[in-house]
Amino acid sequence: MRQLLVAALLSLTMFGAAAAPPAFIAADVPEARLAGEGEYTWFGMRIYRAQLWVGANGYQGAASATAPFVLELRYARSLDGKKIAEASYEQMQKIGAGTEAQRLAWLATMQRIFPDVKEDQRIAGAYRAGIAPGVRFYLDGKVLADVNDGDFARAFFGIWLSPSSTAPKLRAALLQSAAPLP
Repeated sequence: MRQLLVAALLSLTMFGAAAAPPAFIAADVPEARLAGEGEYTWFGMRIYRAQLWVGANGYQGAASATAPFVLELRYARSLDGKKIAEASYEQMQKIGAGTEAQRLAWLATMQRIFPDVKEDQRIAGAYRAGIAPGVRFYLDGKVLADVNDGDFARAFFGIWLSPSSTAPKLRAALLQSAAPLP
């Protein structure tokens, strides 16, 4: 019996017991759990590793009034913040989010907010569910900015989580265990 218990504990250690969320994620998402993760590559180059954290209500879309979530990107290389903003704008355009005027305003907001990143730095977006949804951005767990615009929040998270995402394999990996808990 003791050997069975030791083997079970060893397998949990080796094969990944549920990871505890970083403190800033736990503050934004009560009962946070890792729903899924995956890598984004561009022409074979690894750009970032993404993780989606959800609460007990799971992922219900970026229009939910009751299901906050956090999407965190850990960069595999240094990137210019303005280029990150431009790439986000282009992806919003590709998924058909917002009007051109909205996307241009969102581009200006992202250019103001997104810093240059170095390898292993993390930018996270916390979807703030509720009556006035929006996004809180973090750099390595420290608050960067709040954007209190539900349309922007839906467009931004749609880059990864919309059925129209240009990275469907990453979307599937992120949403792998995102259903609400029973």
